[in-house]
Amino acid sequence: MPWAIERIAAFSIDGRGGNPAGVVIADRLPDPAQMQAIARSVGYSETVFAARLPDSKWRTRYFSPEAEVAFCGHATIALGAMLGRRFGTGRYDLTLNGGDISVEAGNGGTATLTSPPSRSAPLAAEAREAIFAHFALSEAELDPRLPPRLGNAGNNHPILLLRDRARLAAMDYPFDAVKALMEREGWTTICLAVAERPDLFHVRNAFAIGGVREDPATGAAAAALAGTLVDCGWPGLAGGGRFIIRQGEDMGAPSILSVAVTGRPGDPVRVTGATAAIAD
Repeated sequence: MPWAIERIAAFSIDGRGGNPAGVVIADRLPDPAQMQAIARSVGYSETVFAARLPDSKWRTRYFSPEAEVAFCGHATIALGAMLGRRFGTGRYDLTLNGGDISVEAGNGGTATLTSPPSRSAPLAAEAREAIFAHFALSEAELDPRLPPRLGNAGNNHPILLLRDRARLAAMDYPFDAVKALMEREGWTTICLAVAERPDLFHVRNAFAIGGVREDPATGAAAAALAGTLVDCGWPGLAGGGRFIIRQGEDMGAPSILSVAVTGRPGDPVRVTGATAAIAD
């Protein structure tokens, strides 16, 4: 059967920028080979597929052009906006390969995802040195307020906080070598960030494993960063709080992610964004 594909930019700003995602809502999911082929033809970093289950939850799977992904934040925001458009605002429960999450469809194409539980740990020395080598980074360029960590809120994301915004803007890396590293380590993105203020971060996410150089806005990595900040006692988050991520600016796709945490280590993270339809 033909599959209707919607194209939605998640975390957009006033209808511009954001991270494109394919969205397929169907009575049943295509088989995995079909989903992979559809995602490859769409060509975005992720395409999300959803079908309603008998218990009213939505069976949901995510595919990059290269492979299936356990969880994708921006595609979840895009899916939430589409579910809201078709079925009304409110909460939708999603069943992923590895557990259940939810997305809330708001007014005007906004959506809020609630991530899987978060966790983090120090980034292993060998992994850190490999990232340093591929991204031409040094220890002196790191912000000491957050030592390198491996964050997870559904996927694994190495997180390195840099001191300098210009250094972040100059991010570059050898694609094939980093893709091989990410495949070997099981990383979904490599997250480089700068804290302009305690509640405002500039972020870039390398996504070679997905077949693209960079994600313009990455909800899953935002949730992993948030859980990591809570674990490390970041100012303003101990009793619960919010912060903003600005992403995509250095690649011409400005995006804003609003992130909320409870302040309790291990809790899920809420990530909110606006969406915009993309013309075929």
